[in-house]
Amino acid sequence: MMTAVESHMTYSNSYTINNETVYMTQEDDWDRDLLLDPAWEKQQRKTFTAWCNSHLRKAGTAIENIEEDFKNGLKLMLLLEVISGERLPKPDKGKMRFHKIANVNKALDFICSKGVKLVSIGAEEITDGNGKMTLGMIWTIILRFAIQDISVEETSAKEGLLLWCQRKTAPYRNVNVQNFHISWKDGLALCALIHRHRPDLIDYSKLRKDDPIGNLNTAFEVAEKFLDIPKMLDAEDIVNTPKPDEKAIMTYVSCFYHAFAGAEQAETAANRICKVLAVNQENEKLMEEYEKLASELLEWIRRTIPWLENRTAEQTMRAMQQKLEDFRDYRRIHKPPRVQEKCQLEINFNTLQTKLRLSNRPAFMPSEGKMVSDIANAWKGLEGVEKGYEEWLLTEIRRLERLDHLAEKFKQKCSMHESWTGGKEELLSQKDYESASLMEIRALMRKHEAFESDLAAHQDRVEQIAAIAQELNELDYHDAASVNARCQGICDQWDNLGTLTQKRRDALERVEKLWETIDQLYLEFAKRAAPFNNWMDGAMEDLQDMFIVHSIEEIQSLITAHDQFKATLPEADKERMATMGIHNEILKIAQTYSIKLSGINPYTNLSPQDISSKWDAVKHLVPLRDQMLQEEVARQQANERLRRQFAAQANIIGPWIQTKMEEISHVSVDIAGSLEEQMNSLKQYEGNIINYKSNIDKLEGDHQLSQESLIFDNKHTNYTMEHVRVGWEQLLTTIARTINEVENQILTRDAKGISQEQLNEFRASFNHFDRKRNGMMDPDDFRACLISMGYDLGEVEFARIMTLVDPNNTGVVTFQAFIDFMTRETAETDTAEQVMASFKILASDKNYITVDELRRELPPDQAEYCISRMTRYIGGGRRHRSPGLHLLLQRPLRGERLIKLPLTLLPRYLSCVERAI
Repeated sequence: MMTAVESHMTYSNSYTINNETVYMTQEDDWDRDLLLDPAWEKQQRKTFTAWCNSHLRKAGTAIENIEEDFKNGLKLMLLLEVISGERLPKPDKGKMRFHKIANVNKALDFICSKGVKLVSIGAEEITDGNGKMTLGMIWTIILRFAIQDISVEETSAKEGLLLWCQRKTAPYRNVNVQNFHISWKDGLALCALIHRHRPDLIDYSKLRKDDPIGNLNTAFEVAEKFLDIPKMLDAEDIVNTPKPDEKAIMTYVSCFYHAFAGAEQAETAANRICKVLAVNQENEKLMEEYEKLASELLEWIRRTIPWLENRTAEQTMRAMQQKLEDFRDYRRIHKPPRVQEKCQLEINFNTLQTKLRLSNRPAFMPSEGKMVSDIANAWKGLEGVEKGYEEWLLTEIRRLERLDHLAEKFKQKCSMHESWTGGKEELLSQKDYESASLMEIRALMRKHEAFESDLAAHQDRVEQIAAIAQELNELDYHDAASVNARCQGICDQWDNLGTLTQKRRDALERVEKLWETIDQLYLEFAKRAAPFNNWMDGAMEDLQDMFIVHSIEEIQSLITAHDQFKATLPEADKERMATMGIHNEILKIAQTYSIKLSGINPYTNLSPQDISSKWDAVKHLVPLRDQMLQEEVARQQANERLRRQFAAQANIIGPWIQTKMEEISHVSVDIAGSLEEQMNSLKQYEGNIINYKSNIDKLEGDHQLSQESLIFDNKHTNYTMEHVRVGWEQLLTTIARTINEVENQILTRDAKGISQEQLNEFRASFNHFDRKRNGMMDPDDFRACLISMGYDLGEVEFARIMTLVDPNNTGVVTFQAFIDFMTRETAETDTAEQVMASFKILASDKNYITVDELRRELPPDQAEYCISRMTRYIGGGRRHRSPGLHLLLQRPLRGERLIKLPLTLLPRYLSCVERAI
């Protein structure tokens, strides 16, 4: 094959090896003397001569002059027999020219029989001693028998030899092999090759780049003395030539390749071990990450649940609203990252189990209490407590709202009652009747009757105060002690008023018979004014009464009641006019009969001015009440808009989430095409779902506005924010889990080496027998699927297969289990016996391997990984003199003990160590 460097050169001659034409440039055309550099020719003569003698000595002969000694063809035929191991035709013994040409032709025919097509190289030129042609022929032999069969990582011949040199010398300082001329001038590359395979022969650390001749001579001498590679080059020729001859260098370097060919087998074994160790290291890292993430998540759940279980109610509305705000922060800020961690934990667990199955390792068993099911149960418990906590918060806020309303109402009624009872005990305790006149006594009697009427009218308010106090106690009001004390004081005072009232009545009745005159008009005024005054007090109380509503219907009922009250105002006005008419009649009688009035009604403290002022106050409060009710109507209408706004979005988002969940449940079955196409489709699907998050956020905003407005119910939708949150979290988890399943299928396909067509066949078979379209097959369907693919199943064999695909005896076969079974049936993996054989190769069939051998053959991190897990070799009842390591593996088992296995049990260890844990 032509190299990139040769592609621009002009070719005159060529030869073919195994149907592949190899071109020689003008520099390689030995017919043109002027084109071959004299220095190169000298190097080639010396190198090719030494190379031929390294083989001819096996036959007990040698050459001195490469042109002269190959003229008769005898040593040429002998050389070919030695390097090929085959017998050539019997040579002609004559010394005539045609005998020599015949022998050379026999040699050239043998070369051609090995797939080499010679061009412009004839027997006559060789017999005549043409040096250029002879060198060209020897180079052809070297290419065919020494270089062509070199193969490294799917490259062969020159490229393979160059790649081999680059790989072997890569770790050495000041060495950068890029070609077969300039890269070898300082001698460090040759020394590096020797040191890589025989570090005991050369101390590479003492070599200097500025001593090329010393480096080259060191390499030549060591190779000739210890590696049986003759000296084929002169250090001075290489150093003093601007560009050493490439063919000479390649010929000499190929001798090193063949000398160290056995080490290639060890390198292959090392690569296999590296692969297995890398898998072990990665799996251990994933296990540690899982344990850490699971511990952190479980610890967070453990710390969060007590906070959510704490049902200690605050005493004020503001404190409870702060609790609700803290809960909202938990939902918006603290919980979402943990949801992602939980989803990522499941994905990591599934990926780890898939990698363990692909490498024929036992399944990973987390620490006690850290299984995926344990985390799911803990998460379920967290969400159960979380839901109960939110319901408790809202209930407590409603309770505190009710308590605040009742407490304010209690204070208002108590104030009004205490204002009314002020001085009543002193009044009832007076003994003014002892020195009063008859008229005054009768007046006092009537006044007392009016008071009793007033007292009875206030009985309802006292009962209301007691009822409110009882409700505050039942609702566990934080200041219930002061409420009870105040209520008890009012009740005690009320009982005392009743007692005093009865005592005063008894006293007045005892002297009533002494008094005969009664002022009927004053009495009638007092009797009519007192109820009307009470009615006005009640009306003012109702007009100023606080209210709390949660719907338009409730406020509308208050408006209706208020309208009914306003409808009674004309009748009340008539009663006022009638009452005022009695007073006017008194004035008229007094004026008519010239009666001098004392200026006060002896039967009541109410004056016409009191009635008028209170009536004016009632008329003033009516429009204020109208305004208050209308403001509440506006607030309830705004709340209704919030309800409808939330419901409009929730009624779209809720069904959308349900639809997506149903679509995802069938997506792994319905998606067609390659796994990468499926992955792209799922990623696009996931992107669409993530892009929908803005709708969820907007709904969250409306939900928060509703809660801030103390809206706790919504008749326009069946979807609560909690339903939407749970559905959204399940949707994200489901799409992530589905993507992870496809990723695991890709991992399985790539690791097992199965084709996309095979995967498509597996999927088509699975989908055909997945009759319920739920991503699972019943045992009967699975049996039918296996029979359709050619399996001859008996009951025992089918039972064995079911234990593989359904180890937990769930009664169904998932698509992942089906893929794992089919890939085990069709793919191959590195076996434990192969790994053991690889270690034996590195150890050169010894029962131990040295630390230096491990560090030489394996990358540094994996070499140290092995050294830390292998015990020192003990042979023959005593510790071995060399720093060897027994071919044992030992692995820490969470700080409990070490597993040590002899060499003969290593395969069993590699397949079973995880299960043993």
